[in-house]
Amino acid sequence: MDAREKTGASGGDYAGFDPRSLEAYIVKDPQKLAVNLAKAAENLGKAATEWLAPRERGEVVDTIDPVADMIKTLSKVIEYWMSEPQRTLEAQGLLLQSYMGIWMRTLNRLSGEGDPGEPDTLRKDKRFADEEWRKNPFFALLRQIYLVTAEWAEKMVEKAEGLDDHTRHKAAFYVRQMTAAISPANFAFTNPEVYREIVSTDGANLVQGMKMLTEDIAAGRGELRLRQTDYQKFAVGQNLALTPGKVVARSAVCEVIQYAPTTDTVFKRPLLIVPPWINKFYILDLGPEKSFIKWCVDQGHTVFVISWVNPDERHAEMTWETYSQEGIDFALSAVEEATGEQDINLIGYCVGGTLLAATLAIHASRGDKRVKSATFLTTQVDFVHAGDLKVFVDEEQLDALESQMKATGYLAGSKMASAFNMLRASELIWPYVVSNYLKGREPMAFDLLYWNSDSTRMTPANHAFYLRNCYLENRLSKGEMTLFGQKVNLADVTIPVYNLAAREDHIAPARSVFAGCRFFGGPVDFVLSGSGHIAGVVNPPDKKKYQYWTNGPAIGALDEWIAGAHETPGSWWPHWQAWIEARNADRVAARKPGAKGPAPLGEAPGTYVLVRS
Repeated sequence: MDAREKTGASGGDYAGFDPRSLEAYIVKDPQKLAVNLAKAAENLGKAATEWLAPRERGEVVDTIDPVADMIKTLSKVIEYWMSEPQRTLEAQGLLLQSYMGIWMRTLNRLSGEGDPGEPDTLRKDKRFADEEWRKNPFFALLRQIYLVTAEWAEKMVEKAEGLDDHTRHKAAFYVRQMTAAISPANFAFTNPEVYREIVSTDGANLVQGMKMLTEDIAAGRGELRLRQTDYQKFAVGQNLALTPGKVVARSAVCEVIQYAPTTDTVFKRPLLIVPPWINKFYILDLGPEKSFIKWCVDQGHTVFVISWVNPDERHAEMTWETYSQEGIDFALSAVEEATGEQDINLIGYCVGGTLLAATLAIHASRGDKRVKSATFLTTQVDFVHAGDLKVFVDEEQLDALESQMKATGYLAGSKMASAFNMLRASELIWPYVVSNYLKGREPMAFDLLYWNSDSTRMTPANHAFYLRNCYLENRLSKGEMTLFGQKVNLADVTIPVYNLAAREDHIAPARSVFAGCRFFGGPVDFVLSGSGHIAGVVNPPDKKKYQYWTNGPAIGALDEWIAGAHETPGSWWPHWQAWIEARNADRVAARKPGAKGPAPLGEAPGTYVLVRS
């Protein structure tokens, strides 16, 4: 009787375990492995030097200590469970009970009694896709212990009493960050794939991985610039942001790009897009097959887009008002000059939409009626349900952030990029750490991740205003935000609004976008797309991916709205196009950039977008 028969080959995971598979984990050339491990350690030392040197020279000042805030927050959870012996025993008992269940299942499998099956709590996780995480007793035990420990830690936060909402939110977030970091999949000798790679290459993968780590810290000038794609495969203006057009206006804050028509006639009302300044506008123009901008041009829109400046210390005093006046208002004037039209449709994306909403309220108070419709893409105007980004915003953390921005004159783009990556650490951080630095593999070319890495800096005055007025104090929806010496009231915005949320959005949660609809004073059509903050927006019809839901105005709770909504497969773009045409479908002869108004200043995509952080 062979080993497979002894363990019950038709049963569970260990039944498929073949002891001969251990060959892949036995070192064949110890001397060569030792040499490569020494080289890897040498490269790791170089990486440490790249990290330390800018700090010793004073080029990098770490005024924000997230570890200190994490310890302070989690200590409140620990204090609750340790303050009474009965609670301590309860917490220990929950964990030990789970461990005992794992141990008994392991013994059953090893003794050939079959697989009793894992409880639902041991959820499927793509970090553990390799079959060895289930077939190999050692790795299977590690996986199960890790998963139940992570779930136990989350329950400790959930069940802790006496925590205010913000502290509980932060504690839950920090626990997820910790459990994501300590996953056995993230370590060389507890990840079967990496372990096999070490054996098969005699450690050459670690040598290459530590070399890549050194390069990434050097590229970040003392900060880890985690490579998520092959940067050499992309260049803005060469295979990204290709839609033809001209820069028709430029201010200290932005360039305004007008795109060349592809139809004989165009809609009478031009279309101006206000993207977020936290990232660059070409997320809407990644390439011809994915470009929302090109698609709009092909539908007959005269499209303009704001390309925000990538600020440095010279722009430190530029405020929210500056971005409103020298950004949106400046661009509206440029559209007027280039087309002769005063009736304009606007689109605002993410924080660009938040700025647009506040600007429209100011317009309403001044009697400025140029904007005839507003489309908001994954935009928050009410921040009660703003999601995990609120973890980074409280008085203490804002004070530290403002001190850092004051010292440098800007917030480094890497800081915001890191914050966004942390929202999905198990997808956007650790898989790349494992693949890049432990396996020593270059990431695949992916345009979206190139854009994600092309981060922008932020001015201290603008960013501090945004965080305080929106995330911390929620002043916009309350009618308490002050701009240009007057209170901003979204109820004054009575133009038609198309408000798109993405169901899996982790930056502007659908619940938050939905809640914000009720603050506008005019008709609001709420639409929910499938996927997340990017894919839910950048979803060309030709791809036939995802879906969207419609159910009229945002009334009641989001779950109730969804329950009665109509689901349509594919992209929301045609639905939006029909919404625009229903409000005004008049057409005129196609408008070429530069045919009217001042002479163009250059070719699209302009110069501001080319400045890297």
